[in-house]
Amino acid sequence: MTTPRACPGCGGSTSRRAFLQTTLAGTAALAVRPALAAPTPQDKPETLVAQLFRSFNEKQRGEMCFAFDHALRSKVDNNWHITKTTLDANLTADQRDLVKQIFFGLHSEEWGQKVYDQVVHDSGKAGFGSSSIALFGEPGTGKFEFVLTGRHCTRRCDGDSVAGAAFGGPIFYGHAAASFNEKADHAGNAYWFQAKRANEVFQMLDGKQRKLALLEEGRDEIGTDTVKLTGKTSGLPGIPMTELARDQKDMVRKVMADLLAPFRKADSDEAMKLVEKNGFDHLHMAFYKKDDIGNDGVWDNWQIEGPAMVWYFRGAPHVHTWVHVRESA
Repeated sequence: MTTPRACPGCGGSTSRRAFLQTTLAGTAALAVRPALAAPTPQDKPETLVAQLFRSFNEKQRGEMCFAFDHALRSKVDNNWHITKTTLDANLTADQRDLVKQIFFGLHSEEWGQKVYDQVVHDSGKAGFGSSSIALFGEPGTGKFEFVLTGRHCTRRCDGDSVAGAAFGGPIFYGHAAASFNEKADHAGNAYWFQAKRANEVFQMLDGKQRKLALLEEGRDEIGTDTVKLTGKTSGLPGIPMTELARDQKDMVRKVMADLLAPFRKADSDEAMKLVEKNGFDHLHMAFYKKDDIGNDGVWDNWQIEGPAMVWYFRGAPHVHTWVHVRESA
């Protein structure tokens, strides 16, 4: 692990009363803003990141704060810790509560608890407290990004500091619900509804279209390279949107809506804006025969890819989902 750079401007430890008063004051000061196509530094999660940043003592700064341009900021993986320490090991109760509030704020009201429960479940006995965080840059004075990682979780909060990147960069979500090797119905899986919707697209395809859409094997899972963008507008895996009828395209849009449903509106709006900017018709959708659980023709592994987007859903043996959406590759 690269030695972190101490972040400038981080204050020392604070009393519980002062800490909470500062946090509440910052939250209360937020003005209600109209829905925008990207997060801002004034959004509640971003404001809470700034509160957390200022609460760090010297030891915490040394373990969790980095320069904004540190290479670690752009990393993503399915099961990892961005720093060597965990929430339970290195944060106070108040700081852990702030991290939880930030996490909930990055998700939609409907999905916040469901996603939190998934992370707790997949983290084992240690629960959410086994997650780790890092802060890049300095909130309130320039570019910054908060990153939270753990098993089946990479989330970011940046106030749109990372220009042209939905979610602040690549993210990951997944779930092993009933077991590591899930059955064909993926009972209890928080995200299987997304694959069910995607398979509705496949069911609408005719024979010629299915030959284009159905491939043998999906992409390899190799950390950040899993979501490497190509910049290509044609020749991507699967069937291009230009080969779909209007009602089929409408179903793909419903798939996109389901993929974005767990996340806060500012992030999901920005992601869809970037997809549209690169041309919805440049998207390709692929389904993969390999690892069809139960051999039922309900494809567990599938993806949507465009010139500056990868959304890869690997449903076997359990759900792994790799996401990267940008303005340009």
